[in-house]
Amino acid sequence: MPIRPTVLPAFAVFAAAARHQNFAHAAEELHLTASAVSHHVRRLETTLGVTLFQRHARGVVLTAQGRALADATNAALADLDAVSGSLLSRDKEIARVRVTTLHSLAYCWLIPRLPGFAAAHPDVHLDLETSIALARFDDAGPDLGIRHGPGPWPGLTAHYLMDDALFPVASPTLPGIRQVTKPAHIPRLPLISDVGLQGWPDWFRAADVHRANVPASHSFTDSTDAMLAAVYGLGVALARRHIAAPYIERGELIQLPGPTLKARFAYYVVHPAHRRPSPAATTFIDWLRREAAKEEVAASSGRGTSRSAAPPLRAPAAGGDRPSRRAGK
Repeated sequence: MPIRPTVLPAFAVFAAAARHQNFAHAAEELHLTASAVSHHVRRLETTLGVTLFQRHARGVVLTAQGRALADATNAALADLDAVSGSLLSRDKEIARVRVTTLHSLAYCWLIPRLPGFAAAHPDVHLDLETSIALARFDDAGPDLGIRHGPGPWPGLTAHYLMDDALFPVASPTLPGIRQVTKPAHIPRLPLISDVGLQGWPDWFRAADVHRANVPASHSFTDSTDAMLAAVYGLGVALARRHIAAPYIERGELIQLPGPTLKARFAYYVVHPAHRRPSPAATTFIDWLRREAAKEEVAASSGRGTSRSAAPPLRAPAAGGDRPSRRAGK
């Protein structure tokens, strides 16, 4: 049966409803009312002569026919999106890719490597957003995200980038640091933590340090701030390898005695499962994976990171000037 042009908008609404399996959430994405979404779906069901959703008191569920149509609709929309993006890129000669990630990874790992990407791909421009909140990958949202977590995530395609590891670090000028010769000495010093799910109790267990139930003296919501606090001598921080590496390379932090604990979570680059990445976004994904692979090889060979990262820090000036918080959140 030929599809009439007047029913085409209903397919786009149905695709959103099928993705969420919730008319209210689809309505929010499309800036419609839930009743309008329901009307479009009913119209499509009438036109096709099939039931696309089973309706019940707690929501809707796709039928077998609905799932088949959803798969075909998503594939068609993805093809249209890819071709449209390609035409737009050729027309403007510049392609933009919106990327969201954690500030700590951007500051210490990603941004120092971006000049290499820009030199190799001058026709791709990046819009980088940093936040600890999970981004919404709707039509107005970012193209890609770099996440630190267990992977995968519902509704997202996740590409593995690299693992991470945890170990204690401190400023070489921290009072008492010279007396730290084994893990059991670390609880004697002020401890710094961030909001990561893996922290000091995990590391002390791995280091076989018992009765080290010492609460952190200072806590930060961002790993970069925790590193800066350690640089300025506030205490000992439990660092992630990729975040601490530039500070260690510059001698601003030193790794303390004890094990390197493999992190439970890894880094992934993600994008919406229902939307095929644009050619520019695919180029950036491939580049990220190559850079991460280099990092993994360097770590496995014991050479650490392959380059310096964050810009140099200045020590606090005499007279009690406060240290710069250029790293931000």
